[in-house]
Amino acid sequence: MPNALINETSPYLQQHAHNPVDWYPWGEEALGRARAENKPILLSIGYSACHWCHVMEHESFEDEATARVMNELFVNIKVDREERPDLDKIYQFAYQLLNQRGGGWPLNMFLTHDDHTPFFGGTYFPPQPRHGMPAFTEILQRVAAFYHEHPQDVGKQNASLREYLQRASEGGAADDAEIEPALLDEARRQLENSYDQQYAGFGAAPKFPHPTNIERLLRHWAATGGTDQGALEMAGNTLRTMASGGIYDQLGGGFCRYSVDAQWMIPHFEKMLYDNGPLLALYADAFAATGDDMFRRVADETAEWVIREMQAPEGGYYSTLDADSEGEEGKFYAWRLAEVQQALTGQEYAVVSRHYGLDRPANFEGAWHLYVSLSVQEVADELQQNVNEVQALLASARQKLFALREKRVRPGRDEKILTSWNGLMIKGMAMAGRRLGRGAYIRSAEQALAFVRETLWVNGRLLATCKEGRAHLMAYLDDYAFLADGVLALLEARWSEDDMQFLQALLDVLLTHFSAEGGGFYFTADDHEKLIQRPRPWMDEATPAGNGIAAQVLLRVGYVLGEQRYLEAAEKTLRAAWQDVKGFPHAHNALLTAAEEYLYPTETMVLRGEAAGLAEWMTQLNKQYAPRRLVLAIPSETQALPGALAGYAPPESGVLAYVCREGSCLPPVASIELLGASD
Repeated sequence: MPNALINETSPYLQQHAHNPVDWYPWGEEALGRARAENKPILLSIGYSACHWCHVMEHESFEDEATARVMNELFVNIKVDREERPDLDKIYQFAYQLLNQRGGGWPLNMFLTHDDHTPFFGGTYFPPQPRHGMPAFTEILQRVAAFYHEHPQDVGKQNASLREYLQRASEGGAADDAEIEPALLDEARRQLENSYDQQYAGFGAAPKFPHPTNIERLLRHWAATGGTDQGALEMAGNTLRTMASGGIYDQLGGGFCRYSVDAQWMIPHFEKMLYDNGPLLALYADAFAATGDDMFRRVADETAEWVIREMQAPEGGYYSTLDADSEGEEGKFYAWRLAEVQQALTGQEYAVVSRHYGLDRPANFEGAWHLYVSLSVQEVADELQQNVNEVQALLASARQKLFALREKRVRPGRDEKILTSWNGLMIKGMAMAGRRLGRGAYIRSAEQALAFVRETLWVNGRLLATCKEGRAHLMAYLDDYAFLADGVLALLEARWSEDDMQFLQALLDVLLTHFSAEGGGFYFTADDHEKLIQRPRPWMDEATPAGNGIAAQVLLRVGYVLGEQRYLEAAEKTLRAAWQDVKGFPHAHNALLTAAEEYLYPTETMVLRGEAAGLAEWMTQLNKQYAPRRLVLAIPSETQALPGALAGYAPPESGVLAYVCREGSCLPPVASIELLGASD
């Protein structure tokens, strides 16, 4: 018999619906049962692409004996952290406080039956004693016994924990905090200190992409007028090394979550939408900044992978591809030499084996995972062949290997559509489409936005998730902020009056329902379910901080519309966060980007004219990497425009550019050459 998870929209929860554990989703039924039976709660948080979540399910949650202990001693609640990031943020932070170290997934927290405060927790627990860890069933019995035998100790610890959680949400907002440009330089220094000089990227293994770090370095290089070559080299080398490594799918495009080694060779094989959206935007920007064709190719391949494998027929983007297929991690991506040799001609194999490291020892559990071992030029030199000939052989070989791989059992796909992650990919697609001149990418972003508006925008508010037409759960800060950022990027790619109105509606909901009195935004709305904490997150995590993205969008839209409410809200956010930012600048890159645009106001450029002329101007402007610039190309026939845009009249012929920078507006410019000269 299935448990109470059987009717949930989350594939992760449905995976556990036939466990012998009497799982519940988070909700009043489970919480009420815990109160009625005076039982502590076991809250287990994970997600569908999480390898160790699968391991613990197979070892413990599918085991009848373990399930009997869980069902007897606890009310058991399963949560998909992608659908309920509010719960995940709270209980991950609580885990850090209780254990004095970072958490992860699966997260297993033990909560009081009445107020849901955690009193003990861990991540993965083994089924048998291992590596100094007791067996999971032993943990369960000890925790339950302590809970019932020492209620005063539990209560005392919980009171202290709740007080700390409350202080962390309130923060030390300072209305008079000075937003200092020195922190932009300090973040750049910190990034250099953590930069891996040998293999690029930041820190040691495991290696994560950290798009906000790379964006900060690119923006710093641009802010110095291109004189800080060190910042450009760190950004460019990291992008190139990742694209050459096994973290990048060399045949199908798209990036995996992280590399288990410092060399970027062997990834944890799941592919997440939230990594690939920012990385797509970043590679498109890097191509504009450097002209390096590798960046263009990677952006193209990643966008094509998203459209091919991650976009639902209805338009929205799916969430993740699993690391596992046929019960083995990475099996879909690994190769045996015999099957590669059989699929290719001798000439193709000679190129592929050298380029992708097949002539070196096996690098993944006795098989080969592709990475760039030698460049095309190095292969051509070694084989004494023409570079163009090597490229042609490589292209034909990749097509054959890709077609062969497509016949394999595919990794599982989590087909829930998350509003926040769709916002990240809408931005990535819109920016890649604009930078690379790819109309198909812009249309893909439009289809995703149309899906969100039709399915997840209900009665003037967003919902957080949808699967198979069922949308539910109140949206969070990241849903509004990331989607607003995506809409703004799409407006830069092509104008839409309707989308501008929608963007304003999103920002108005943020101001009305998420604003904190001391500045910034809570992660949940004022009418959200009351939990033990209402987080106000400042720090970037796997995704950029919602407060940082919200501040960026509020500033940009505030400048272009002349909307003072938006500008004031962004400034209050920065002042409220600044004490935290000062403590660890390069962990707050989204807020630093907002600070940069507060200190050096965004240049707004509004183009008016006929469509053909606008397209010509945009083609030229999109080639320039100008991160502090916002360009909107509005056709002449558009009449009713909001805010300050209403003052930008179209010319009788040609194109007219209205440019405002550094707090003042210039006379209208009628020549693209003059516009370039004034840049």
